[in-house]
Formats: sequence, C-alpha cells, structure tokens
Amino acid sequence: MATIADNPLVLIDGSSYLFRAYYAPPHLTNSKGEATGAVYGVVNMLRSLLNQVKPEQIAVIFDAKGKNFRHDLFSDYKANRPPMPDDLRTQIAPLHAIIEAMGLPLIVEPGVEADDVIGTLAKQASEAGRKVLISTGDKDMAQLVDEQIMLVNTMTNTLLDSEGVKEKYGVAPEQIIDYLALMGDNVDNIPGVPKCGPKTAVKWLDAYGSLDGLLAHQDEIKGKIGENLRAFADQLPLSYQLATIRTDVPLSLCCDELTIRPADQDQLVELFGKMEFNRWLSQLLEAKQSNDAQTGAGAIMPTEASSANPTSDVQESVMKAGDYELILTAEQLDSWCDKLKSAELFAVDTETTSLNYMQADLVGLSFAVTAGEAAYLPIGHDYPDAPQQLDKELVLSKLKPLLEDSALKKVGQNLKYDKSVLARAGIDLKGIAYDTMLESYVLNSTSGRHDMDTLALKYLKHQCIKFEDVAGKGAKQLTFNQIDLDQAYPYAAEDADVTLQLHQTIWPQLTQAPRLVELFKEVELPLVSILSDMERSGVKIDAKQLKAHSKRLAERIEQLESKAHELAGESFNLGSPKQLQQILFEKMQLPVVKKTPKGAPSTAEEVLQELALDYPLPATILEYRGLSKLKSTYTDKLPKLIDPQTKRLHTSYHQAVTATGRLSSSDPNLQNIPIRNEEGRKIRQAFIAEPGFKLVAIDYSQIELRIMAHLSSDEGLISAFAQGKDIHRATAAEVFGETLEQVTNEQRRSAKAINFGLIYGMSAFGLSRQLGIARKDAQHYMDTYFERYPGVHRYMEQTRAQAGEDGFVETIFGRRLYLPEIKSRNGARRAAAERAAINAPMQGSAADIIKKAMIAVAQYIQSENLGSRVRMLMQVHDELIFEVAQDDVAVQMPKLKAIMEQAVSLHIPLIAEAGVGDNWDEAH
Repeated sequence: MATIADNPLVLIDGSSYLFRAYYAPPHLTNSKGEATGAVYGVVNMLRSLLNQVKPEQIAVIFDAKGKNFRHDLFSDYKANRPPMPDDLRTQIAPLHAIIEAMGLPLIVEPGVEADDVIGTLAKQASEAGRKVLISTGDKDMAQLVDEQIMLVNTMTNTLLDSEGVKEKYGVAPEQIIDYLALMGDNVDNIPGVPKCGPKTAVKWLDAYGSLDGLLAHQDEIKGKIGENLRAFADQLPLSYQLATIRTDVPLSLCCDELTIRPADQDQLVELFGKMEFNRWLSQLLEAKQSNDAQTGAGAIMPTEASSANPTSDVQESVMKAGDYELILTAEQLDSWCDKLKSAELFAVDTETTSLNYMQADLVGLSFAVTAGEAAYLPIGHDYPDAPQQLDKELVLSKLKPLLEDSALKKVGQNLKYDKSVLARAGIDLKGIAYDTMLESYVLNSTSGRHDMDTLALKYLKHQCIKFEDVAGKGAKQLTFNQIDLDQAYPYAAEDADVTLQLHQTIWPQLTQAPRLVELFKEVELPLVSILSDMERSGVKIDAKQLKAHSKRLAERIEQLESKAHELAGESFNLGSPKQLQQILFEKMQLPVVKKTPKGAPSTAEEVLQELALDYPLPATILEYRGLSKLKSTYTDKLPKLIDPQTKRLHTSYHQAVTATGRLSSSDPNLQNIPIRNEEGRKIRQAFIAEPGFKLVAIDYSQIELRIMAHLSSDEGLISAFAQGKDIHRATAAEVFGETLEQVTNEQRRSAKAINFGLIYGMSAFGLSRQLGIARKDAQHYMDTYFERYPGVHRYMEQTRAQAGEDGFVETIFGRRLYLPEIKSRNGARRAAAERAAINAPMQGSAADIIKKAMIAVAQYIQSENLGSRVRMLMQVHDELIFEVAQDDVAVQMPKLKAIMEQAVSLHIPLIAEAGVGDNWDEAH
C-alpha cells in the first residue's frame, strides 16, 4: 500500500484544484454577491494537505494566460473548451494573494501550462533523489510517476505510485501517454481514435506494448474499431505529442527555492475579511492575540473544516488597543460620571446573572467614551474573597440621572436587553441614540449574524474575549457574579469599547444611504423601547387549560400510533425516519417521491403530504407529527415558561434575525402557533386577559396583496381595492371572464392561489401542483392574470432586472434586501433569488408597516397616558394583540384600528380587522 514519504517536495496542480473547487458545493458568495466558493475550496484543500504532509518545500502552480507550444503544434488545441466563467475569473487574483500570504511559493509561468511546470520540477527533484508528491486530479499526471514521484488526489484521499497507476488505469506509467493519445480528449480537443475507450486502449497496449507497436500491427485489428484506427493513424503521433507533459521547460525557479516562508498574518486577516471567511479569520485572530501563532502556513491554517459566513461590506478598520479601568472607588466613579456627562456619545453595557431579562440581576456596568478607553463598574460580584465593591444603591443613585437623561446619547449592542435589565434595577434607560446590532442589520440584513463577536471580527478585525474563556463551559460554567474581577473587568470593559468602535465604523457606511438612516432612526431604534416594554408586560396564560389540552393530545397521539401500527401491520417507531422508510418503501412499496442526499427515500413533510393524498398511513403519520409538535412545543412547554413573579408569559422579540425585516420571537416562539386547525386554536384559547380586561386583536387584511397593488401601480388592482371588492373574487372574475356574482367558490379558491402564488414568485408548475390541474391550464391562468393586470407583470419584470443589476431590492421605505444568489451561474439558485426578489419587497414592506403601526400606537398610548388601561402585548406577523380595560374597549378598539390603518399612506387603503374576546382565539 502506497504511503507518503517523509518531507517530500509537494507540487500542487493549482489549476486542477481551481476548477474542481469551482464546480463543487458549497457555491459560496459574499454579501456583495461576489463568488468566493472556488477560493474557499482551494484554500481548504491546501490547508488539509499542509496539515497532512507537513512539507518544508512546496509550490502551487497555475496555468498562465494565453497560448503555449501545444497551440503551435495544433491550432485547435483546447478549441472546444468554453471560456472561463466570469465568476471564476474574478476569484483568481484573491486566491493567488491568499496563497502568497500563506507563504507558499506560487508559480505562473508565461506561455507554459501548469502540467509542464510540474513535470519539469518533478523531474529535477527525482533526478536529484528527492521524493515528490504531486497533488492533482488530472489523469495526465500519471505519466510522471516513477520510484521517486507519487500522485495524491485530495478529493478522494487516494495515493498513486507505479503499482497504483497500473491498478487504476490498467497500464504502467510509461504507457500513459500512449493510452491518452489513443483515447483522445474532448475537453482539450486532442484527436484520438473514435470509439476507443479505456478498455480498448488497455487491450491494445497489453497486446502490443506501445503506440508504435500497435501502429506496426494496425492491419491486424478487425471490425469498425480497426477501420477507425487505420483512418486516424496519421493523427496519433500528434496526439502523442499533445498528451506528453514536458519535463524540460526553462523556469525562473528551481526546486531548492520552493521553501515555505512565514505567513503574512496581517495580509491574511485582510484577505479573509474581504472574502468573508469568518471562521478562518476568527481562528487567525485568536492565534495572533494569544501570541501563539507560529511561522509557516500550517500554523495558521486550522485542520477542521470551516464555513464562509456572508456579512456586510468590510470597512477597512482595525480595533484600537484597549486601556481599561476597574472602578472600585467613589473617586473613580465620580470621574467617570463626569466623563459620561461631557461625552457627545458613550457606550453602555450591562453584565448580569442571566440571559433571561425577567430574572437577570445587575452585576456590573461598563462604559466607553473614546475608542480604546473603557471601564467596568462592578456592583454584584459575590464570590468568596471578592474585592470590596461600591455600594449598589450609591452607584445606581449616581448613574440613574445619567442613564435616564434623554439628552445624553447612548450606544449599545442589543440595548433592548440592557433596557429591560436596568428597568429591573429601577432605571428607565433613555437617550438610546444608536444600537450597533441594528446598525449592522439595517445596513445588510442578509449579512449573517449581528452579534458583537461576529461584528467585531468583521468590522474591526478583532477577536473578542469569549465568555467561555472567563466563565468556563457546560455545567460548570459560572454566572458573571462568580467570576474573578481580574478576569471580569477586561471582558466587560472590552464589550463597551468594541461597541463604541463598531458604531464609529458601521455608522459612516450607513450614512451613505440616507433612506437606511431614516429607517434606522424612525423605525428600528424607536422599536427598541417598545419591544422592551411589551416583553416585560408579557401575557397571561391559562396553565390548567393547557395541561388539560396536553392530556387530550397525548390520548390522541397514542390512538394515532396504534392506528399507524395497524396500517403497517407491525409496531415501529414513528419518530424514526429509517424505520418509516422501511415500512413505507420496502414493505408497503409506496412510490418514492424524493430521495435524501445519501440516496435513501425521503420521509420529509412535503413527501408525506403528497403520499397522503392516496395512502392512509402517510396521512396518519402527518397527523401524529403535527400533534406531537404541538404538545412538545406548546401545551407541555408554555406552562413551564410562566414567570414565577409576574405569573405571565414573556417572549423575546428579535429585530435582527429575518432577512425581510419581520420580527421573530423565541422562548416561546409566538409566530408559529397554528390557527388553521382546532388543536392550534385551542392553544390560542389559553392566552387570556387579566380579570377586568379583554384581549383585542387587530390584523391587517391582505396586506401583501395591497402592497403589490401599491408597488405595481396596476390600475385594475388599485381599483378593486379602492372599491372594497373581495380581491380574490375580483381576480377570479378577471381570469375566468365571469361577473362577480357568477364566480364560484372553486374559482375564487383558484384565484386566491394565483394571487398569493405570484407574490411568492410561484411558477406555472407550482400553481398546477397546488391546484391539482394540468400545467398548461395553470400557465393559461397566469397568462390571463397578467393580461388583466399588466402593471403586476411589468413590476415583476422590472424588479427582476433591477435586482440582477443592483444585487438587492428595496421595500417601500428603503429597507434593502440583498440577494447574493441573483447572479449565480446555477439556474435553480438564480431562479430562487429572482422569486425572492419579487416577494421580499412585499414581505419587507409589510414588516415595516406593522413596525410603524406599533410605534404610532405606542405614541398614542403614551400621549393619552393609557399605560395602565391599554397594553400592547404581542406582535404576530400582521397582527397586534392588546390587553384593554373592559370598560374602555368600545372607545379604544376603533381608535387603535384607525391608528393602524393610518400608519402609512399607500395608493390604496390599508384595512385592519379588529376583534375582542376573553382569549386570543376569540379576539382573532
């Protein structure tokens, strides 16, 4: 079995690496839509090989531009090869730069192919008695193998010595050129013998030894293949020349000059940042900061696989070194209070005992006023022998006027959490001027995560101190009050410092797009305080009702399990995809709708939904899964999340998660409670009002269709909405050529599918599947729709074109939704991005409208001093849920409805539907 020799000369076929990486997944792009997958793939293969072999000498060789001696021999050489794709060409320069920054010798010899450079260097080394390892996926290289030279394929991790070549190709290394000449090469346009494949070539070379031997006996070859051999015999010497790798080309470097140099880590930091390879960037910065980075590429190329995480445009900035102070005396506190009072802007951050804002106790605060200057003020570290800290009441009394002063501008990272924590300590945080998480999110919502560590890495090239480094991991992890101050204060102060420097880096980029600044200041920032108030208000839950519902669900789930076993004819684990595959597709022989990436029959939701149309067991499995999820996610879990002090449920809303601007929620997720079935509605029935109050739910009606009418300015749609028509019935009348009165319920259902399908960029094929009709009929429906509503078709075509040009689309209010795949060479991925381009402005505009409505409602409640009688509790998609004093419902419900309808002005009226009840289901 072949093994790699110690410390060989490693020659890497960079051109082979490049094309293999380009066509292999993942097809990565950065946040600007620039392709990065080939760079990522090549560097990944390089570092893997470096860590495996640990060579001292290496070269990465690429083909040079232009023609070479083979073109002189044969003008049509490589004539069939298509031009290099644009999104591959753009990756070559950054790839070369990274390779050189890694300290690896890079060779691009003008007028010479990479194969010939590798052949020449390998021959030099072999003749000098050096062991050589050529890393390539190109079969042509097998001709170079001898006692000193071996091939390695990093994609398959296989080694080829002389015996390996014979085993793989059926011929010895010295016969490879004959073998290649006989078969020819369509890609390189090397002529061979037509219909001569590998088996025929091996048979001939076994019989006659070489190409010359075969040609000497060509008359002995019978049949059509013999005729082909004789007809093309005159071309075979040329094919032999074209397939021969030269080993004597003049080179500017010799083997002895291919020593690995120390890596340029600063250059790698810059390059990884530009390519947005965040995992590698993080690892590199961590090594630099710990002063453990060694010289040589292997030391800074970690062995584990990593992923490229697209983030927003890189500002060329490096974080300023920190000068941090631990505040333990009254004099220090007074000094910092003076600094905060006189600062134009200061960063503030809290340290607490918990991530749960309802239970987190304040342990300390950190501040920064200028880049690189920050302090940590501890007030709750209570581990044994902890240093004496300032009295909590004294500290809060001095900070309260500053933190509650609207004129003193503050910046933070996710200030909604800090505001809630400070509220528990009796401080109403005001003067929130900036939030770096939201700045990053508004700048580019699709740029990956917006947490501090990610942003520091991206914008400041700085690896933050990790919480695990000071608190430990797992079950033994300490809460912050237990952490030694010597470790705690640099960590905490750094948070404030990083926040300030992030703002100073991101904000100038945001100001380049005035509409984004407006969106940030008028929508996202005001929402911080509103969401904090909503979260802390919470909602009342009927735990007894949920527990009773959970019991009923358990009984029904058990019945479904028994039914499934009966239908299957045996017992099996309904939660096991493998056992379900065996039952459905092996035992019951149901048709395989879709396969997993590993080739097994899929049991995914959409597969079972399709099978359920014709078979009872998949339908039973679907019901079982749905009820099991309801039970585990809601009926079992919600009672456990009730706060012991408030006796209410408190979710967490997230502003910087979804690409479209919609809010999301967690612990619990209120956005996904089903309402289309009775079991889901029973969960909503457990969301109840306090005694003396009612729940009021106000929901925008068909908001995305109204936004489509606004964006497209289609006269037909605008007219239908302006007249208050049933839009689905109006669409059916247009598509089917009926009067409104003649439209059937079935036609209205089809029109509804068309209306919403077009919003989501649905194709005729998708519509045909949804409606269960022929594709040509679905296409006819769509064509007729566009004839009746030409403005919609015009808007969709313009949006696709504009997205392809700009790389993003915008909502009505200027929120940018970037589409990195809009220029993808992969048709399916590009089509998905085009569908998103149609839908994103509508979803994003709907998100902006509900946010503006929340702000308008909050301002009304505050201005009328209604906080104790009208509380905004929840936001779910296009719906707001309020808790309103029973005596005020008749007055406040229409006012709240009117405020929501007047939150923005569109070409057509916004309509909100309001309901009231003792629980959410009744109100909705």
